[in-house]
Amino acid sequence: MKKHIVIPIFVPHKGCPFDCIFCNQKIISGQIHESSEEEIRSTIESHLETSGDAYVEIGFYGGSFTGISLSEQEWYLKIGYSYIKDGKVKQIRLSTRPDYINPTILDLLERYGVKTIELGVQSLDYDVLKCTNRGHGIEEVLNAAMMIKDRGFSLGIQTMIGLPGDTRAKAVATAKKVVELSPNIVRIYPTLVIKNTFLQKLYYDGRYQPLTIEEAVDISAELLDIYEKHRINVIRIGLQPTDNISESGEIVAGPFHPAFRQLVESRLALTRMRQYIIDYGLDKLSDIVIECNPKLVSNIIGQKRMNIHTLKNEFNFKNIRIMEKLNVEKFLIMAT
Repeated sequence: MKKHIVIPIFVPHKGCPFDCIFCNQKIISGQIHESSEEEIRSTIESHLETSGDAYVEIGFYGGSFTGISLSEQEWYLKIGYSYIKDGKVKQIRLSTRPDYINPTILDLLERYGVKTIELGVQSLDYDVLKCTNRGHGIEEVLNAAMMIKDRGFSLGIQTMIGLPGDTRAKAVATAKKVVELSPNIVRIYPTLVIKNTFLQKLYYDGRYQPLTIEEAVDISAELLDIYEKHRINVIRIGLQPTDNISESGEIVAGPFHPAFRQLVESRLALTRMRQYIIDYGLDKLSDIVIECNPKLVSNIIGQKRMNIHTLKNEFNFKNIRIMEKLNVEKFLIMAT
């Protein structure tokens, strides 16, 4: 399988007039000034130098791309499209708000080689959207998703957990509603308290309590399970660590972990193994063998062998042996 590369171009936050309480795109994206065409081309070409025969996309991130003027959108798109015409890049992707999608905008995006549109949905619960000052409702999300799919674009949905007003039940309900939208890709982000946001003020005032790592991992694992069962590709879980996004950077509070996705995948593996043991009556055994695909070994074992320790404690197993098997898709558990 070919390597897949997305070259990120960060567009200043001016495309979004709203101030969602959790948002500080300058910190999240690390982008403060508006890049010149020369700087954008330099970024693209430096990535292309090491891309080899990879499938390469250009991604416009960092704000609400379709919220900037049509002329500015076209300025960025023309730069990206020139690399598509030269055969160096396959397509363009971008992220935006649901209320900044309409037929005119989609015409423009289609003309310049955009194939994937990711919507920052965050939640499909009315109260959560209101509490976070999103500036749009659920109907805008449904309409935007339908327009994007009807026009043949790939649809991405970005959601957050642990926002003000959110609960585990609301997060699960949102995931189930997202499934109904039939997205091609999904991202799950636990809410972090970032410096210079209104959420920081709420946190310092004692009016907001972020999720713990344990809570965020457990909820994210349940959401990942929902999406995987519907064959929806979850391309990211948790913010990518950067100089700014780190425990010593601009994060005030919240469930940040540099390997957050691995924690979530390990938790889901534990949940599935636990259920497998119960369903197949293996809980009375003293020794078991877990056969698994080599790619899943670290998730099966868990960080610091936590999954193995948990299964031993819960079911009183004396020995658990791990065997790597290429012909096993995920895992099988049996007696020794």
